[in-house]
Amino acid sequence: MNAPLSSEISLTPIPNLYQDKKRHLWLLGPALPAIGLGILLGYRLAPRPFKLVFALGGPIVLHVVIPALDAIIGDDPSNPDQEAIKQLENDPYYMRLVKSFLPLQYIATTYGAYLASREDTPWYERILLGVSVGAVSGIAINTAHELSHKASRKDHMLSHVALMATGYNHFRIEHPYGHHKRAATPEDPASSQMGESFYAFWPRTVVGSFKSAIEIETRRLKRKGLSFWSTENELLQGWTMSATYHASLIKAFGPRVLPFLFTQAFYGISLFELINYIEHYGLLRQKRSDGSYERTMPEHSWNNNNIVTNLFLYQLQRHSDHHAYPTRPFQALRHFDEAPELPSGYASMLLPALIPKWWFSMMDERVMKHYQGDETKANIYAKKRDQVLAKFAQWRDKHKVSA
Repeated sequence: MNAPLSSEISLTPIPNLYQDKKRHLWLLGPALPAIGLGILLGYRLAPRPFKLVFALGGPIVLHVVIPALDAIIGDDPSNPDQEAIKQLENDPYYMRLVKSFLPLQYIATTYGAYLASREDTPWYERILLGVSVGAVSGIAINTAHELSHKASRKDHMLSHVALMATGYNHFRIEHPYGHHKRAATPEDPASSQMGESFYAFWPRTVVGSFKSAIEIETRRLKRKGLSFWSTENELLQGWTMSATYHASLIKAFGPRVLPFLFTQAFYGISLFELINYIEHYGLLRQKRSDGSYERTMPEHSWNNNNIVTNLFLYQLQRHSDHHAYPTRPFQALRHFDEAPELPSGYASMLLPALIPKWWFSMMDERVMKHYQGDETKANIYAKKRDQVLAKFAQWRDKHKVSA
């Protein structure tokens, strides 16, 4: 008799059940910090003229290698049906992969801190090493994202572990209980608005999400008759974990490690918020007659089906299905043909998002087409409203669409 599905822990597919053709390829997720560690080892062993190349290894992989592979390999044709989703959800193999990211993450981060603290490491290479490790720290926030949607307290604490390097522990609270309620609305600090540059979005989302997390946790504790400063405050627990980790690195490697620590945290946070910026740009849930927002639907998230980025990011690009079913694990997420589509994968969109003119030229046309020229259906940045409305008018004139 076959063993029950819950006992399956090997890489071997279960006979007579849905065969996940990407089963072994999902190893690319936890392989990312291992790649980061390999880059650091290359830096340590390389002769001086080549160290700079390895110090830049993280951005090269993120902004060059992965987009190139996306372009070469293309889209993912697989889409699990309802029966397959049930099987995939009950298979513990996938969550073991997610959790295996964590020890590799901290081996890479700690070794990067050691390299950056060496007396023979120039100051600028300490910064660049921080950027390379920051790429791992940013993807770790996505690992925290997967864990934050689970029901168990243990998984919530592991989510905080993934967030320790960046100190972005408030994400564990704000994302499932704040962003998922307000996504694709003007009230959501993590949903970018049409005409809003990433440089305007960054402080709005970082500060707004931080405040939101404090409000959410304060309300939760108040319902239990506890103050914000209670030991049950999950935010304080997470921040304590992060402070302890950073303090231990400073104690172990000295103050020379500070530029590295700051850079990897800043770059990791910015990388994650770049992805947030991309996910809901300009999209808006419409209001019902009672003033409440309609349910989040596939049309409220920008999606992409490039297989390589999806393998590294736990299918985050199948974002519509994630918002429709927040507790659904990454391996069971589906692609929707009716969801608005990005011109390329998240990894390829990072650099355009950093250059506002380039980004607006790529994305504003897509927002206008998605809403067929009706500006009342778009989430528009108030400070740029006049310019955005002028774009809609020009688009309607060009395509002979009435207002």
